[in-house]
Amino acid sequence: MSDSLIFQRWNRFISNDASPGILLVFSAAIAMLLANTALVSGYASFLEFPVSIQLGSFSIEKPLVLWINDGLMALFFFIVGLEIKRELFYGQLSSPSQIVLPLVAAIAGIAVPALIYVAFNSQDPVASNGWAIPSATDIAFALGIFILFGKHLPPSMKLFLLSVAIIDDIGAVLIIAIFYAQELSATSLIIAGLGLVLLFVFNRMRLTSKTPYILVSIVVWAAVLKSGVHATLAGFAVAWFIPIAQDKAKSMSYQIEHGLHPWIAFFVLPIFAFANAGVSLIGVSSDELFTSISFGIIAGLFIGKQFGIFAACWVAVKLKLCKLPENSTWGQLYGVCLLCGVGFTMSLFIGTLAFEEQGLAYLTQVKVGVLVGSLLSAIAGAFMISRSSSKIANERINTPSVNSVSNKNQKEISHAS
Repeated sequence: MSDSLIFQRWNRFISNDASPGILLVFSAAIAMLLANTALVSGYASFLEFPVSIQLGSFSIEKPLVLWINDGLMALFFFIVGLEIKRELFYGQLSSPSQIVLPLVAAIAGIAVPALIYVAFNSQDPVASNGWAIPSATDIAFALGIFILFGKHLPPSMKLFLLSVAIIDDIGAVLIIAIFYAQELSATSLIIAGLGLVLLFVFNRMRLTSKTPYILVSIVVWAAVLKSGVHATLAGFAVAWFIPIAQDKAKSMSYQIEHGLHPWIAFFVLPIFAFANAGVSLIGVSSDELFTSISFGIIAGLFIGKQFGIFAACWVAVKLKLCKLPENSTWGQLYGVCLLCGVGFTMSLFIGTLAFEEQGLAYLTQVKVGVLVGSLLSAIAGAFMISRSSSKIANERINTPSVNSVSNKNQKEISHAS
């Protein structure tokens, strides 16, 4: 096979919106394989490989898995911040009429799964700390499934899914900032705050060079990392000070987002899934895997997400607060509600924060719950969306277009004359 043909196929793969979701599944599958074979020691050694950076008396020493979770995921939240900012200023969240339905859906999609999880774990204060795990939605995975199985669904359903996931991400950022911060360092927070002020000054000065923004952003990230607030929030905060414009050619925010997006989709998220999805089942009984924590996550993702979002949308539409997405049906909406239960990378990430100090046993239960709950939601969502999409395709085939009917009538008139 020639290099040009390989290059062409690679370009087609990365240009497909479903590809990031496919790569996430592949990364998680490889992690599971390594964690349950003789290669498990190599997998563990890779994750625990020590990496350190030192500048004078300032140093950061962490195993590789934490560099992935604290460093690379900060880039992911940076992109999330840029996307949310763009949608709020110029996109589908800029109009009140467009935001009501996904806003109601996202709030219910966060609250109901959390309540279900707490119902399973209310007697255990340590386990209850994971209440936010089933509240998350993995936008890459969910969107990938939608693209693969919902080819004939109206574009408004894709926009609804994206809007809910974006608002869900805002909720996840707030939850991490408020509930999963550790002991705070005032000095580090002051340094981070001064860095954000400097970025604001750069913005008002309309600096067109990206270099000052990058250098100060690195300082802000390092300060937040040492502050006790999770380092990923630095990425989200920095995004709001990057200059934005409606003209994409003049928007630094869009240029950075466009440049980083392939790296996030095809490197950051897959390597995060690879580092966090490996559940070792060797010598572990089912009683150790399926506990109140894992059952709470499974029920929250698979039952809480679909019920909370669909019920909230139904009430909001019936009260005439908003309308269904254009040209959509309740069946199509229900399929998207199921997809919102695919928590995967975001749920795994929140799980690592919730039980960071509790050890491997808790994290294993989290991984089992997230993987099973996400898999059930993905299968059910794919089935429902595929069914709705096939119905639309069949209707189009069986319903002749206006032009074809007109041509047929003209032929009959011509033949009769």
